[in-house]
Amino acid sequence: MSTHRPRIAVVGAAAAGLAAAEGLRRLGWDGEIALIGDEPHLPYDRPPLSKQILSGAWEPQRTALRDTEQIAALGLDLRLGTRALAYDPARRVLTLGDDGHTELRCVGVIAATGVTPRSLPGTDGVEGVHVLRTVEDACALRRRLATPGRRLAVVGTGVLGAEAAAVARALGHEVTLVGTGDTVMERVLGAEVGGLLADVHRAQGVTLRTGQAVTGVRAEAGRAVGVVLADGSTVEADDVLLAIGSDPAVGWLRGPGAGTAGPDLTDGLRCDEFCAAAPGLYGAGDIARWYHPVLRRELRIEHRMNASEQGLAAARNLLAELDPERFGERRPFTPVPYFWSDQYDLKLQAHGVLTGADRIEVRTLGKDPLRLAALYGGDGLATGVLAIGLPPRRTRGLRALIATPVPWPEAVARLADAVDA
Repeated sequence: MSTHRPRIAVVGAAAAGLAAAEGLRRLGWDGEIALIGDEPHLPYDRPPLSKQILSGAWEPQRTALRDTEQIAALGLDLRLGTRALAYDPARRVLTLGDDGHTELRCVGVIAATGVTPRSLPGTDGVEGVHVLRTVEDACALRRRLATPGRRLAVVGTGVLGAEAAAVARALGHEVTLVGTGDTVMERVLGAEVGGLLADVHRAQGVTLRTGQAVTGVRAEAGRAVGVVLADGSTVEADDVLLAIGSDPAVGWLRGPGAGTAGPDLTDGLRCDEFCAAAPGLYGAGDIARWYHPVLRRELRIEHRMNASEQGLAAARNLLAELDPERFGERRPFTPVPYFWSDQYDLKLQAHGVLTGADRIEVRTLGKDPLRLAALYGGDGLATGVLAIGLPPRRTRGLRALIATPVPWPEAVARLADAVDA
């Protein structure tokens, strides 16, 4: 490729990065696009890793977001298996590679490097200790679960831990789900709904050790044999999955050249309502913490739908900054956040923001199987809605409750109408 053409670099080659690269081309960018990813694979989808890949229902290649011909048609400078080391926002220079010798001068950069899973001290190199972020992670645990009668300890009762526990239990393994909360997914769903979901896991045969912190993994001869809890007890296990959260992958943005005036990297890359962190620097996906002007708060969302939507928004707004006459004005990024989770035969679907609610209204329609709708609110407004086990028609009707800010009493009344319709 000619070095005389202006270049935009997209750092991160998963869903958000691919959406950004495709958006740049679709919107008319005819300069270079460097798509940089630290994994050696073409962009692939992550949600199936804890479900279809782990269960063995899919082979890894089915997670590919695009085939080689579709990627080739974008005309990318594709750099897979390559790490970003640093970005100098003043010079707009991106440094790549372990040796730090490759520099790319860019007119703009879209940061979409996602998150890295947290681990526990002393677990590096211990056989049978797993995280679940990459396709290699999922396949490694899948191989272990191919042996019947395994004992799996899942540390973390969030969505990833709950999904993996459901898959392992459906495969017939002995599963213990351990977490500091009192229920499953309590931080997001609240105590009442989390308790109902915990009952589902118990009914399926999962052992729950709630309200318990894990202090370490017990190993013998370099192999995990269990996890040690804060009360001194041990959960015996052949394999341990650490699903204890993740951290935004922002290290390259604080590398050499960023200087003291670099972007705010507190809990991700801080962006404005346009997804801009600095002139020529935009964030998308799990890494981005941006201001949502409709919800009037900063959000950082680790969900698949947001990654694709924000990748396109970042591409559009970067182009508008570079050439407003050609690409128009920038637009605030104001989505209705959405996520889903599959656990056993249940589908959980949530719209808006559930976390941090100061009031929750739950309408339980059945417990075997679990069916419910829940409304979440804060500061007198409805902020989010959750459906478990409801058909798509009802779920779409619930979304309308929080598409625009609605006072809490009105939203509660409309919740009843939507559920009973």
